[in-house]
Amino acid sequence: MDIRGTTADSPLPPDEDAIIELRRIGKVYGQPGAEDSVTAVQDINFTIRDLPGSGQCRVFLGPSGCGKSTILRIIAGLIEPSSGEVLVNGEPVKGPSADRGMVFQSYSSFPWLNVLDNVRFGMDLAGVPRGEGDERAAELIRRVGLAGTEKMLPANLSGGMRQRVAIARSLACRPRIILMDEPFGALDPRTRRDMQDLVAGLLADNDLNQTFVFVTHDIDEAIFLADRIHVLSARPGRIVGELEAPRATEYTRNAMSRGEYQDLANRIIAMIYGDDDAAHVLSDHLLLEE
Repeated sequence: MDIRGTTADSPLPPDEDAIIELRRIGKVYGQPGAEDSVTAVQDINFTIRDLPGSGQCRVFLGPSGCGKSTILRIIAGLIEPSSGEVLVNGEPVKGPSADRGMVFQSYSSFPWLNVLDNVRFGMDLAGVPRGEGDERAAELIRRVGLAGTEKMLPANLSGGMRQRVAIARSLACRPRIILMDEPFGALDPRTRRDMQDLVAGLLADNDLNQTFVFVTHDIDEAIFLADRIHVLSARPGRIVGELEAPRATEYTRNAMSRGEYQDLANRIIAMIYGDDDAAHVLSDHLLLEE
């Protein structure tokens, strides 16, 4: 793992090839040092380099409460770190931006807008002409498998369909980075698998050329979707390992059902719990709950 830090005396210049850099990031909720303060993450360092002409997916994996969502929200600019620095395309993050799309676990469609208007919403704010916005929105709706639903309201859609709308909306303004915060956690197993396949298809579409940063506590989901997995410890979250994962293909899906990646799952569990024996004791616990 490429770890890049900064010091007060000798700050490092931005990595010219990096799309995202986190340097010694820490986050404390509450007043630091107070009895009720909570240190969510500590000393988080990593670099995601740009891969021109190729999509990629980095997954943050760890037990509930380890700060995965905190890291994602810091990258998004939704919250500020208590310490450290986050750079996107070499520039410090100072707040949300159109270059970073976000998909949350909760369904985030505007209930008073139909599917087409929901997907076009960000383009309207960006001043994209109505005709171009309609065309781009319709293509994205088709791409996420919702053709024919353009005039439907979110209340008439299933949970999986609403998440497809959220993904289409996040793609609409063509951000280079898509941040996904446990987006399939509330879905039933079959729909969750369908949504994983949808993301895998987007990753394989080199015309999109986007970097996905995905948070989950499901080991199977992480192995299937990730190019690389960043493993976090229990709170305060620290990166305890970085592992390569197979590309999300139909072979990978079938191989997982045959147990071919069980050794990788065991290694992840051992990293999280800091005990080699944990890999054997907990190898069938692929949802890392508290």
